[in-house]
Amino acid sequence: MAAATFPRRYGRPVTTEPPMAWTEARAVAYAAGRAARPEPVAAPLAEADGLTLASPLTARTDMPAFPVSTVDGYAVRGPGPWPVVGRVLAGSVPEPLRPGTAVQIATGAMVPAATEHIIRVEDADQRPGGLVSGVAPPARQWREPGDEAAGGDELLPAGVPVTPAVIGLAAISGHDTLPVTPAASAAVVVFGDELLTAGPPGRGRIRDGLGPQLPAWLRRLGAATPAGLAGPGPVEDTLPAQTAAVEAALKHAEVVCTVGGTMHGPVDHLRAALAALGGRHLVDRVAVRPGWSMLLAEIPVPGGPPRFVVGMPGNPQSAIVTLVSLVAPLLDGLAGRAERPLPTVRLTEPARGRGGATHLLPVRVEHGAATPVRHAGSAMLRGLARADGFAVIAPGTDGAAGDVLPWAPLPLVPGGRP
Repeated sequence: MAAATFPRRYGRPVTTEPPMAWTEARAVAYAAGRAARPEPVAAPLAEADGLTLASPLTARTDMPAFPVSTVDGYAVRGPGPWPVVGRVLAGSVPEPLRPGTAVQIATGAMVPAATEHIIRVEDADQRPGGLVSGVAPPARQWREPGDEAAGGDELLPAGVPVTPAVIGLAAISGHDTLPVTPAASAAVVVFGDELLTAGPPGRGRIRDGLGPQLPAWLRRLGAATPAGLAGPGPVEDTLPAQTAAVEAALKHAEVVCTVGGTMHGPVDHLRAALAALGGRHLVDRVAVRPGWSMLLAEIPVPGGPPRFVVGMPGNPQSAIVTLVSLVAPLLDGLAGRAERPLPTVRLTEPARGRGGATHLLPVRVEHGAATPVRHAGSAMLRGLARADGFAVIAPGTDGAAGDVLPWAPLPLVPGGRP
């Protein structure tokens, strides 16, 4: 990936707009990613897992390409009993079947031309003298060319995530490569003089709990996270240091997730750093709790598509709410995946809303039932470690037991979201 350069300008931006609605912020993030998605590439099948089809997958031939036996048995022509005049194994091209004869045939073998029936081996009777008899079943015991698809048929549309099953379908339909959207690269930059990277917390210092986990979440969302894109540890709380760290990460990553510095306190420099890099705010504060101060900025790249900075608040739960609110739809857009509607769950117990803001409530989901987790304060990770995602309580409402609510799942499975 070529390193990017950025125009620089200085000045602290002043935010006067009200916070954006949570659903609108997700839509803005998706649209921004979709507009900036990279050109497709042809990926070898072994390297395509987890990427997204950039154009429809079509059948190169009829599927199957020739009549294929679905059983072990005998291909016969005419009335029996039949003399067995040969054997057809998978991978061979048989001669047409002569009238009044049979050939032994294996599952997966090409059916000889002029075959009238295939008698399963368990229904056949081998007679003395090499004759075979049996009753042909009423159903055809082979697949005709085009049973699954005709040559040129669309098998899957563009935008479908590539799974092992998609790779297998591509292979049997004759493809050696797949047209895919390459994975966006992502980096994490953590701000904070108070953060430790080893040992127990104490004496005014706390352990960084987000720097170690965010790259794994990003990989589960389909991003590439090459080692060494960000610095080895938290960045000090000064404007020059934070500007330099973000700029360095943006040279090699399409998406940079920063942690901390999204408020307007004395050491919150992210907005000024983005201004210095020529950033344009797409989302600046979201009416959601936790995570109110999250932001998304577009950084122009002369001669190329923009790159993105997602500003995550420093509280752990607020940062993970930002992950499902802005990062997940942004990466879906960059990957060319279809915009995914949120699934629903049934709340098992009452839960309070957060006034005029959307409330993202950490829940554990089993069989479609969502139970709020304990130890779920915005600075806590204990509850989040047991959560499957966040139930979405709409502004101005509370959640009642039995309510069916949207939920934003966490990407718990490597390489994709549930």
